[in-house]
Amino acid sequence: MDKEQMLKDLEKEVFPLGDENTAYADYFNGTSYLHMLTTKPFGIGNVTFEPGCRNHWHIHHCGGQILLVTGGNGWYQEWGKPAQKLHTGDVVNIPPEVKHWHGATKDSWFSHLAIGVPAEGAFNEWLEEVNDLEYEKLDV
Repeated sequence: MDKEQMLKDLEKEVFPLGDENTAYADYFNGTSYLHMLTTKPFGIGNVTFEPGCRNHWHIHHCGGQILLVTGGNGWYQEWGKPAQKLHTGDVVNIPPEVKHWHGATKDSWFSHLAIGVPAEGAFNEWLEEVNDLEYEKLDV
């Protein structure tokens, strides 16, 4: 599917695509889009990844994160474990202090709601990129 068709399909989605995610571009391989649905009492953002886009390894200290997959196909991987393929309707509960990454498969757009679990002193630590060779080995 080409980008133009995918953007038309995304217009039918429940949540807006948002703008290109330039604020966090340094922590992504590829292009992503972000539309914050709310920031209070905690953050919920609609994050959309172009095919092949993924974020870097990162850790949510104190609060953790919940992902609600709203469209496309993606990956979630915890450090030292195999990657899990994600589909529309999947829910990922990421405990605090777990090193992980998530993003689109090579051939599909991917959208999820990212919910920051509130906790005193919570912050996100961005780490190294996901290795291109390891990512390319993942099945589509």
